[in-house]
Amino acid sequence: MSSLSRVTETKRRHKQKKAGRARKAKQAQRSTLSYDEVFAGCGEPNDALENDSAE
Repeated sequence: MSSLSRVTETKRRHKQKKAGRARKAKQAQRSTLSYDEVFAGCGEPNDALENDSAE
């Protein structure tokens, strides 16, 4: 039978490992912007062509 201190150390180690894994997973969910977010400030695709031909 394992000692209480060994059990406590093991629980602590597992808890810390799971916390780190959860933190990394949460961080990775929104690491990249979507296509719409990247090009949101550019306007509509045809706006640039219409404005250039009008000048």
